[in-house]
Amino acid sequence: MGDAAETEELARKAAAGDPEALDVLLRRIRPEVVRRCGRFLPCREDAEEAAQDVLLQVARGITAFEGRSRFGTWLYTVVANCARQKYRELKRRAAERPEAIDAARYVDPRTTSVIAGSRIDLLEALERLEREHPQLVEPLVYRDICQLEYAEAAERVGVPLGTLKSRLHEARRRVRPWLSDTF
Repeated sequence: MGDAAETEELARKAAAGDPEALDVLLRRIRPEVVRRCGRFLPCREDAEEAAQDVLLQVARGITAFEGRSRFGTWLYTVVANCARQKYRELKRRAAERPEAIDAARYVDPRTTSVIAGSRIDLLEALERLEREHPQLVEPLVYRDICQLEYAEAAERVGVPLGTLKSRLHEARRRVRPWLSDTF
């Protein structure tokens, strides 16, 4: 994302209503947002669409960033939520109109790419975890997918560090059997 201190300063200015700072901030974070969305979504086009959703949400919601945590931490939350929402949307669309799906774009990644397949397995596992144990999803997403430090993840989830570690351990234990051997 470039110089982190500069990005933090741009975020503070944008949150205070500076439209020029917001414009520069959005251009600066875009490559990182696309890369992080790609950690969730195996298809580049889907990751790009999710990234656009993230940038739009940042632009609309930057005033909600109060600076109590790092902007990067706040941004990772938006990325994780938008990417998972895009996956749900794609899944719903595929279920509603399977004949309308472009076969070249939506080939089952498990048959073409170990990495893409593991992402689909992970998204499915996250969906299941959210249904069965919703309190375990955020620790897993922030620590293992967004790769936040433990302290940052705990701050983001709003729990003590020990609680975060306990939930993370439990989330990993529950998710492990749901993932294919390729993950």
